[in-house]
Amino acid sequence: MVNIIITGCSTGIGLETALYLKERFIKVYPTARTLKDVKKLQSLGFEHAMQLDVTNSSQITSVIKHVLHRDDKIDVWFNNAGYGQAGAVEDIKTNVLREQFETNVFGLHECTRQIIPVMRKQGYGKIIQHSSVLGLISLFGRGAYNASKYAIEGLTDTLRLELKDTNIYPILLNTGPVTSNFRKTAMKKLEENVAIENSIFSTKYFENIKGNHKKVPFNKEADAVASIVHHILLSEKPKPRYYITTATYLLGYLKRILSTSLLDKLLLKLG
Repeated sequence: MVNIIITGCSTGIGLETALYLKERFIKVYPTARTLKDVKKLQSLGFEHAMQLDVTNSSQITSVIKHVLHRDDKIDVWFNNAGYGQAGAVEDIKTNVLREQFETNVFGLHECTRQIIPVMRKQGYGKIIQHSSVLGLISLFGRGAYNASKYAIEGLTDTLRLELKDTNIYPILLNTGPVTSNFRKTAMKKLEENVAIENSIFSTKYFENIKGNHKKVPFNKEADAVASIVHHILLSEKPKPRYYITTATYLLGYLKRILSTSLLDKLLLKLG
């Protein structure tokens, strides 16, 4: 039976992907940062749910050892854990940017670094890296998140070259707008870490916070990601990159054909 470890399964894409795969008889090891969320996963029938904070190297090691003890293999590792820190670049303190990278980049890197020797030893494996459409283009007021996803792109593109002569496949998911708590969390992080009232962008921030409930164009349900992950699990040779949602295809295409100045004008309207 194919198995997979998924990080960041407390809500949203991680949780929905775990449920989707479980229904299709994939052996899922979902993980979450808090024990409360691990218990929630267990209540949903995930007997193999485990606690994993991706910023904790020893927890990553423990999860890997546990799965290897049970199954003697790890077929797929899905680096899904992450969050969005909203705020203009000049309003984001360096320590806040560092926190964004601790989870989205350094945590992902540590998971990847630890799972590669396992996959080299067993002779195969797939590492799914959850990037974003914002790893391809940038939007106003999302500098920290944009930067973290661009970093994932660079790490994974390089890793693909380094693993070229192996049966280990690094795979990027460029996901566009998907139903989850992502935007809600981003607005919460904005209020926590940015002095909104003192910012030159205060009006725009408040508009974004108040408009948090508005429908997002081209939005898809989380199973749009889950179905792609399922396809990757079953593929003998998965593609190195998957675009998910119309927004990703459209913006990825426009980045290739438009000048930087024209693309910036378009992105400012979207931001």
